[in-house]
Amino acid sequence: MDYNSVYQKKLTTPEEAVKVVKSDSWVDYGWCVCHPVTLDKALAKRMTDDSSLQNINFRGGISLWQPEVTQVPDAEKRISWNSWHASGIDRKLIQNGIGFYIPLRYSELPRYYRENIQHIDVAMFQVAPMDKHGYFNFGISASQIAAVCDIADVVIVEVNKNIPVCFGGFEEKVHIDNVTMIVEGDNPPMGQLPSGATSEIDETVAKFIVSEIPNGACLQLGIGGMPNAVGSLIAKSDLKDLGVHTEMYVDAFVDIAAQGKITGINKTIDKGRQVFTFAAGTQKLYDYVNGNPEIMAAPVDYVNDYRVVSSIDNFISINNAVEVDIFGQVASETSGVRHISGAGGQLDFVLGAYASKGGKSFICCSSTIKMKDGTVKSRLLPRITPGGIITVTRTNIQYLVTEYGMVNLKGSSTWQRAEKVISIAHPDFRDELISEAEKMRIWRASNKR
Repeated sequence: MDYNSVYQKKLTTPEEAVKVVKSDSWVDYGWCVCHPVTLDKALAKRMTDDSSLQNINFRGGISLWQPEVTQVPDAEKRISWNSWHASGIDRKLIQNGIGFYIPLRYSELPRYYRENIQHIDVAMFQVAPMDKHGYFNFGISASQIAAVCDIADVVIVEVNKNIPVCFGGFEEKVHIDNVTMIVEGDNPPMGQLPSGATSEIDETVAKFIVSEIPNGACLQLGIGGMPNAVGSLIAKSDLKDLGVHTEMYVDAFVDIAAQGKITGINKTIDKGRQVFTFAAGTQKLYDYVNGNPEIMAAPVDYVNDYRVVSSIDNFISINNAVEVDIFGQVASETSGVRHISGAGGQLDFVLGAYASKGGKSFICCSSTIKMKDGTVKSRLLPRITPGGIITVTRTNIQYLVTEYGMVNLKGSSTWQRAEKVISIAHPDFRDELISEAEKMRIWRASNKR
């Protein structure tokens, strides 16, 4: 089959391609780094030039730059930006009334598309250049993209030579036969998500967690400074023969691999492979994963499935929290009604790690947060801020870690939980937390103060 001739027949300009978008359309932008760039600009220009285009609804996730379509005239009246997981960009769109969060359990996302959404008017996203077999690789955003292609009326791929090719095994690519149109973009550099400098608090929390990780463990690191701090400390540690099976692949894994600590030889599945469903970081990450046979990009309904996670021995899951109350409830998506991020795969990894032979799950956070007005607020609260969303229930949390220590809440009664959580709160807030615990009748006279 001469796929090059098929390619030329389907090749078109961005301006021509976006003409398929009509009023009331649902347009899917894929996920994170692979959101379209050239197509997004062309569609935004068309919408700017044609005010009759109304009520266009978009889906995306973890935006690393603000989509041009969210900046068209009267955007708040003409579009909705619907995010599966909020980055800082998505969060601002939500706060400005343009964006909305779609509640999800990330491991179920491909099924959401195939069984519940069932129809997309147009899907457009960046891909790596076509290979000799006619396939476009999804690069570092396997996630749910195959499912998106399955149900979209129109699939437009925006080819970017800078997208790394990530090998997988299934649902990490789309064949040209299933592509409607091809656009060759401007080959913009990959969106960057630097991990940022770790704080002294991050490093203290990391030390508690790393002390609990055995040789041969399989790692999952969540989004944020603390999980990255754990990764940095692991890279400097004496740990060896580690494996990787993680929702998000971040720079810390590259640092750990550079020290020769990742072999994956003890993994019970996908032995020797570093498995993830999407990645975002700096150029060193993109260079490392490109064409690397050790890397395995797979759909999220495989990577995040707690049954898959639980089948891997010594699974270590490390994730952040926004708030935790003295019952052990974890809010990782919101602060009250203010949206922060999303559920992602946190619950699946908490469940899967605990069910893993020798596995452990860690929820970590700083004990306090400094507010915009300069006041300091405890992240450990008597109860989650009203309106807050519970991501991990009190029955599922295992280890909770702050800079003041680490506690295991499994098997603890309400008064034991209160005592343990308060013991790792900032000292300035402990008396207040004890007083509230007494009011809620979850504090005993024999509790340690």
